[in-house]
Amino acid sequence: MAEAGVAQSGSSIKTETKKAVAPGELTARWGQPLTGIISFICFTLIAWGLWYLLSDPRGPIKAFPYPFVMYLAMMILVGLYQHMFLGDWPFAKLPQPVRGIVETIVNLAVVWFIIHIVFYKVLGLGFNFLSQDNLETLAAAGQAGKLDLATMQAKHFAESAVVCFVLIGFYSYPFVTILFGKWPVQPSNLSQPQAGLLEITWCSFWTLIFYTVLIVPFWGLVYGKALGSSFGFNTPWWGGIANFTHLHWVFGWWEWMIVILFMTANVWRMKPWSLIALPQPWKGLVSFIINAVLAYILALICVAIAPLWLPQDVIHHLQEAKPENAEFLRFLWYHSAEIAGFTLIPFLIWHHYFDDMVPMADKDSWGAFGFRTFGVLVLCVINYVVFYYVGWGDWGLGNPHWAHKFTHGESLVWNFWWIIPLLWNEWFFHKWPFYVHEH
Repeated sequence: MAEAGVAQSGSSIKTETKKAVAPGELTARWGQPLTGIISFICFTLIAWGLWYLLSDPRGPIKAFPYPFVMYLAMMILVGLYQHMFLGDWPFAKLPQPVRGIVETIVNLAVVWFIIHIVFYKVLGLGFNFLSQDNLETLAAAGQAGKLDLATMQAKHFAESAVVCFVLIGFYSYPFVTILFGKWPVQPSNLSQPQAGLLEITWCSFWTLIFYTVLIVPFWGLVYGKALGSSFGFNTPWWGGIANFTHLHWVFGWWEWMIVILFMTANVWRMKPWSLIALPQPWKGLVSFIINAVLAYILALICVAIAPLWLPQDVIHHLQEAKPENAEFLRFLWYHSAEIAGFTLIPFLIWHHYFDDMVPMADKDSWGAFGFRTFGVLVLCVINYVVFYYVGWGDWGLGNPHWAHKFTHGESLVWNFWWIIPLLWNEWFFHKWPFYVHEH
């Protein structure tokens, strides 16, 4: 996911003729679309192989869905810190592939430190709901209300709460770069790592605000039911809006916010926000409001149309699960997030490894904008069909819930895992070996 306003250079849409590029710029090693196709195949095979080793219930480790999803989520967030905020400091001048390998090792070390020290040991001093270690200790001592140790481990309460922090962070960290042009940290004469650390701090402030408003109330409900009355945490305020109180209302909306944000920086090449002729922070604020409203509209559309193709037995099962249709609504909002997730690989690979290629001469034209937008939606549908109807989630990923594939598909876990090899190659390996520097 790229920094705002920086368009990728590359070869033209015709593989036999390359346009002129400045010395030192990256160019597709085999032209387009061949470079994009080879990259896509490589990233898919890498993701699939690592999925089998680490997550697949048929593999050696079987860490599905937890703690696998917690680590993969934090890996992406820490990757944003390293690349988007710190500009790959202090490893930017290392040769490839050494730089990529070193940054990957550092990423894994920082991920472990943030989860097991910052969340579990530091924040856990005051907030048990952010420390799985604390909750399991309480359960082992018989101090966790109705929950024994085995049940507390199976519920993954704190691990889920950490994932929710990262979900919020997928938007609240990069939106300052993409929509606000790094205001108020930039423009300034700060060098790295001061500039990056300041931006991380500023974005962490907004992450905590969003997390408190959108995530904490759900855990007030969960712990109130599981452990007794909840007085310290509020309970979900969106029950009157969504007609149910589950956190999936936030998921269904927030995932579309993330997709719109990164579509902006990737295949949209900063359209349509480039039309807003306001100084910062007003441009960013207007963009944020439009982003939020548009994401909610897209989530509502998904909730409305998904029953048109979902199997009737699935719909009937969900409608009968709880009174007043709450379980069916909960599922539809989560499925909205899953649908959004199927756009991730299409728009990222199109931008970073197919160089935004379009049949138009001008990649920045509104015609190109519309072509790529429509194309991403078509690829999203194909992705969805392959996962659910061709059965990729079953035979490809060994999903243990496949008997109820729509209600427990967990496609978001795969779609976020699938993008990690792509992001690591673009962020840390600078597209090595798929791109070369023009001399």
